[in-house]
Amino acid sequence: MNLPDTLLGEGWYWAAWVVWVPLFARSVRLAPWARLKDSEQFNVWFGMIVLLTLVWSLKAGVKPGLSMHLLGATVFTLSFGPHLAFVGLSLVLLGICLNGGFGIFAFAINALLMAGVGVLISQAMYRLIVRYMPRNFFIYVFINGFFTAALTVIGVGFVATLLLVIASAYEWEYLATEYLPYFLLLGFSEAWLSGMLMTLFVIYRPSWVGTFDDASYLANK
Repeated sequence: MNLPDTLLGEGWYWAAWVVWVPLFARSVRLAPWARLKDSEQFNVWFGMIVLLTLVWSLKAGVKPGLSMHLLGATVFTLSFGPHLAFVGLSLVLLGICLNGGFGIFAFAINALLMAGVGVLISQAMYRLIVRYMPRNFFIYVFINGFFTAALTVIGVGFVATLLLVIASAYEWEYLATEYLPYFLLLGFSEAWLSGMLMTLFVIYRPSWVGTFDDASYLANK
């Protein structure tokens, strides 16, 4: 994660821009902006952007492109849906880029990895859980909040690892032993924090969580 603009071949960065621009435009078009007309909802959305900008700036790593940090994509997606989450996470990366975290040329590929893959896994898991599992408060918190958050971080780490191998930036043997396993530990931390936040949100501020409905998850349970 947080790939610099000199690690991969130039073609990878241009290809990422070609993919990211229409995806971002689509999310801007489909995002439920009317929800943010409520000042409280806007403050929560913008607050998540600011908080994650700080969190993503606190990263650990020893080699270029091999840094890792907490993600927060699952909380963002469950709270505001995939489109507002993708736009918000892209703004997080813009803030990090402007602060010198990486060059602007690498913005799109980082946005696809962390915002794109993170939101995709979170939203896909949410839809699968809603479709195949009963609507229960504990299932929502522990499966959507805990398990999905961990799976999302591990999934982003796996995709980033594959990208680095395919682009010949690092050897698979090195990444498989010195990089990828640490995402399992990071996934546990992500699961704990995301699960805790979602529990607090649905109990004390359910209006902040767009995917949670009292009538579906709590009525007659």
